[in-house]
Amino acid sequence: MESTRNNEVKETIDQMATLLNTGLDRETLGLCVSLCERGVNPEALASVIKDLRKQELTATESNIH
Repeated sequence: MESTRNNEVKETIDQMATLLNTGLDRETLGLCVSLCERGVNPEALASVIKDLRKQELTATESNIH
């Protein structure tokens, strides 16, 4: 029963992430939820993800030029 509930929660989180255009896959979302459950500040986590994306974009652009 708990497993079914966990799957429903994961599905809801995935749907919300899709609606919000987060670009995060299920595995990454699961890791983010786990980190938040362990006390990581969600805003700080979001900031780190944004910074990593910027770095990735910059690196990709550098390799293209």
